[in-house]
Amino acid sequence: MAQILAPSAQWQMRAAKKSSHFSPLSSNFSSLVMKQHKKGAVFRNSAKFRVFAIKSENGTINRLEQMLNLDVTPYTDKIIAEYIWIGGSGVDVRSKSRTISKPVEHPSELPKWNYDGSSTGQAPGEDSEVILYPQAIFKDPFRGGNNILVICDTYTPAGEPIPTNKRYRAAEILSDPKVVAEVPWYGIEQEYTLLQRNVKWPLGWPVGGYPGPQGPYYCGAGADKSFGRDISDAHYKACLYAGINISGTNGEVMPGQWEFQVGPSVGIEAGDHIWCARYLLERITEQAGVVLTLDPKPIDGDWNGAGCHTNYSTKSMREEGGFDVIKKAILNLSLRHKAHISAYGEGNERRLTGKHETASINTFSWGVANRGCSIRVGRDTEKNGKGYLEDRRPASNMDPYVVTGLLAETTLLWEPTLEAKLSLHTRSC
Repeated sequence: MAQILAPSAQWQMRAAKKSSHFSPLSSNFSSLVMKQHKKGAVFRNSAKFRVFAIKSENGTINRLEQMLNLDVTPYTDKIIAEYIWIGGSGVDVRSKSRTISKPVEHPSELPKWNYDGSSTGQAPGEDSEVILYPQAIFKDPFRGGNNILVICDTYTPAGEPIPTNKRYRAAEILSDPKVVAEVPWYGIEQEYTLLQRNVKWPLGWPVGGYPGPQGPYYCGAGADKSFGRDISDAHYKACLYAGINISGTNGEVMPGQWEFQVGPSVGIEAGDHIWCARYLLERITEQAGVVLTLDPKPIDGDWNGAGCHTNYSTKSMREEGGFDVIKKAILNLSLRHKAHISAYGEGNERRLTGKHETASINTFSWGVANRGCSIRVGRDTEKNGKGYLEDRRPASNMDPYVVTGLLAETTLLWEPTLEAKLSLHTRSC
């Protein structure tokens, strides 16, 4: 569980001083030395020629890898920008590449772009153009050098946000002066499950069968307990390289399930960083031949689901007397329980059953150090009289823009009516 300590400054792109000859997430190869063939020239009779395999100490070099690792920075100032956006399902990430004339440091330096929204479920075929607005920049760990990943949101040609553009509304909420003054911090715990590609069954599980019961897998080590550690570690380093504010990782309760934590992040940055981290994970599992799922209950039965617990605090919560502010925020959250649940991820009812460290989806509850509640407050927060709360309701497939925006709106901007307060029926765990 991610603990909120202090947020890092907003990440800003810096052009690399020195270029790398290999992208960080590709193989390293020995330097090649081309030598002239001793017996005759390569060309014969002015028409025929022989092709010699290039050899290294490790065998024949894969020419595709050689080209992928090619460093172009000595020959051009141009960079590759990978424009990333959220597709029509609200969970899928899409991307395409564009050449930019020189390195950039801020999204405002990048041009808007467009794509075919009819192919992503976001526009009709007769009016399919959707416009991409660059919003956040990260370093590209796949291509290296000055190449970048660009998180975008989506608009009609007239400049209106399309329905799946959840970032727009979150940015409105999080830029409200009342919210800005409270400097909201978010620490998001993203759980996910790795599946075998051909059978869509969890990684490490016998095909068509089940491993031993839960218990030894959480934060476990060993070939019979940990499945997919290389993917988790590769993702961890890719996030650090990219400039994502990743704070940790761990193996989860169900075998083949993992978690990474992002934060503390301030405001809209939290959603940008989670979406970029998800994109990196999709790309890494693609390379590994493993399927990533954010389904909140990928396996029915006595197995933990996958959530996206969101730790949250405001300036007032972190100062003296903050516990009273936290309790008021919890009151507001209880009164808007249904509104939050409806926005916290598809299929969440299969996960929030009151079992496997969850509260019932139909009942709001809160407690200190209780992972079976809707809202958990840590022992240190209770002891110190200030700190943060953990919303344990969001599913693994939640939209971080929606969740972060709703938390700020409900606790800082929304005022319950007297009637709502009088009708409150909540219990403390």
